[in-house]
Amino acid sequence: MKHWQIEEVAWDRFDPAKVDPAIVPLVKAAAMVERNGTDYAIYLNNVFAEDPDFRQAADYWATEEVQHGDALGRWAMLADPAWDYGAAFARYRAGYQLPLEAANSVRGSLTGELIARCMVETGTSSYYTALGEATEEPVLQIICRLIAADEFRHFKLFYDHMRRYLAREKIGLLRRLSIAAGRITESEDDELAFAFHCGNEPETLAYRHDLCIAAYFARAIGYYRFRHVERGMGMIFKAVGLPPRGRLSDLAAALAWRLLQRRRRRFAARLAA
Repeated sequence: MKHWQIEEVAWDRFDPAKVDPAIVPLVKAAAMVERNGTDYAIYLNNVFAEDPDFRQAADYWATEEVQHGDALGRWAMLADPAWDYGAAFARYRAGYQLPLEAANSVRGSLTGELIARCMVETGTSSYYTALGEATEEPVLQIICRLIAADEFRHFKLFYDHMRRYLAREKIGLLRRLSIAAGRITESEDDELAFAFHCGNEPETLAYRHDLCIAAYFARAIGYYRFRHVERGMGMIFKAVGLPPRGRLSDLAAALAWRLLQRRRRRFAARLAA
């Protein structure tokens, strides 16, 4: 059972005067990715075919992800009445496909697959927290808080299953760190870039990965504050088996913050060029 329903959101509180135009393209792109949770569930069901308990959990997770997409899509249509969420998502599904026929994890192990999922939930819980704190629009604040809470619970779901598989597969710390770092770098792949394209650019405009990913991150990174990165680093450390609090985590958070700002400047410069 889902922890909340779209109908429970106070949609009548929507205030167009408080919509930040820079946030709207990000919400449109996020709606595409979240709504695609059904395909991720198919992939996870294939990979964890011998684990009915996890497959049931993955299906439950997917229903919440789809709801995230639908809530964000509904808000984006209020912010931009000319936008068609359904049509945009249809374009996205037609042009971006997950490896649905895969029988084995692309991470090389089931533990690795679950570490990668922990990384995703870390990123999304931090992102929606940052977005919800940055916006002044009341309905988007509510939606972001609800989604961020879901994503934090999803992290715990995947983390608990990861611990179970780690006891069996016994993957070393260096390998776990490598998987986590690899999944973080994948944030610049086509999943987000193509979502930005489908959500914000007309069909007549050719998809340009470099420009779309720059347009997305140049905006999105600006809403982060150090506390969001600090909390996210603690979650990453926990997922790979390191102490989530302490000097090492603090140093890693400070480094990640500097790298994030450098990344933002790089994307802004790419757009300006």
